[in-house]
Amino acid sequence: MRAEIEGIVDEIKQGITLLRRHLDWDRSQARLAELNGFVEDPTLWNDPDRAQKIMRERTDLETRLTSIERLSRDLTDNVELIELGEMEDDETVITDAENALRALKDEIARLEVESLLAGEADGNDSYVEVNSGAGGTESQDWANMLLRMYTRWAEKRGHKVEILEMHDGEEAGIKSATIVVKGHNAYGWLKTESGVHRLVRISPYDSQARRHTSFASVWVYPVVDDSIDIQINESDCRIDTYRASGSGGQHINTTDSAVRITHLPTNIVVQCQSERSQHKNRATAWSMLRARLYERELEIREQKANAEAAGKTEIGWGHQIRSYVLQPYQLVKDLRTGQESTSPQDVLNGDLDAFMEAALAHRVHGKQPAEVADID
Repeated sequence: MRAEIEGIVDEIKQGITLLRRHLDWDRSQARLAELNGFVEDPTLWNDPDRAQKIMRERTDLETRLTSIERLSRDLTDNVELIELGEMEDDETVITDAENALRALKDEIARLEVESLLAGEADGNDSYVEVNSGAGGTESQDWANMLLRMYTRWAEKRGHKVEILEMHDGEEAGIKSATIVVKGHNAYGWLKTESGVHRLVRISPYDSQARRHTSFASVWVYPVVDDSIDIQINESDCRIDTYRASGSGGQHINTTDSAVRITHLPTNIVVQCQSERSQHKNRATAWSMLRARLYERELEIREQKANAEAAGKTEIGWGHQIRSYVLQPYQLVKDLRTGQESTSPQDVLNGDLDAFMEAALAHRVHGKQPAEVADID
């Protein structure tokens, strides 16, 4: 067996060992047996909420255990195929098995990152809010580009995206928008995207074709179900109704069906205009508020654990997490991890996995922020 392939085999073995350790193999197998016992109980569905929670946990745990077992089998099978190919001097068999091992290595690398998604709400669906910064049309167009970027990322993963509210810009783009991304581990992947994003480009709205810098903020928080108890006093909230804005025509409501709720103690504001019914929009807005308060509690816990300073930042210089430069050169750089791409168009078309993986590893392992120089 060639030295390169021997190295790959060693990496795969180490990866499988790490995955088993992270999953706590023996404990997970015992828990799966316990869950299977619950599933066989004919009274399980007397409590639908509990039943659904058990089924979700069982499916997730079974998938993880089965994946690791399959990886071990695939490793053994392909090593044996290489040995057989060498004995029979069959280059086709050897090449196919080597390619399979390379693919196995890539799959394990992806699973190692996914194993970091062990947070309390990482498996949940996710809300994504995008808000334009100062700068009028430039920033509003940039906010719209970010909204499209996250929508494309979600669609590539097979997730479902729904627009909950959107406020169009005066000339182009959006002032703000909120979407919900529905899919496995949606919040776990998206949570590191919260922060200020900076764009540098030649403005299409500047008749003198000058270079402009624009800012927009992204705020990500998990969708929470009724099993999570979040206490909200209605007396602490101000509820406003207004006429929904949109692209015009028949889609614009003629009644005040859109709902905005302000939680006065925290100054958290949520709004929904996706439905024509004020009642439905109100219910969705309450769910969004519960999710924001839950996300706030998770953030406080993490900040305490990491001894980090609390507080949201303003949308502007010195607070960005990522810069996207389209002119005079092509570069996207994450200022927390140093992750780069020289193909901004691919990133803006939803190619975000490398940035998310790097930020997730940085966040989970508690590494100090990389000393990354800002870019103009």
